[in-house]
Amino acid sequence: MAKTHPSVIARGLNKGHAVTKFKADAKNTKRGRPAQTKGSLGKRVRLIRQVISEVGGVSTYEKRVIEFLKAGSVKDTKRALKVSKKALGTHLRAKLKRESLMNLLRAQQTKAKK
Repeated sequence: MAKTHPSVIARGLNKGHAVTKFKADAKNTKRGRPAQTKGSLGKRVRLIRQVISEVGGVSTYEKRVIEFLKAGSVKDTKRALKVSKKALGTHLRAKLKRESLMNLLRAQQTKAKK
């Protein structure tokens, strides 16, 4: 069946189904379009993950990574990245995990000083 509706044009700049544009009002200016906020960490999920990490502690591979990071040399930080990449699967996740474990070590060291 052919397209007969006048607003539905198959060719040109104005082709396709006519839709209303997303207008950012006062409520949505900070958030933006829903597609742009996809994948961002919400408050609830952040809190749940924080509680689980506090209760559960660190896993065995994380303990191994922490030992490498305690050594402090460049070689050992690279080794820590390699171990965490093997466990987590991607380079970006491994970098983030290494950074979070470094922050954990810093927090423990500042707590021990006090």
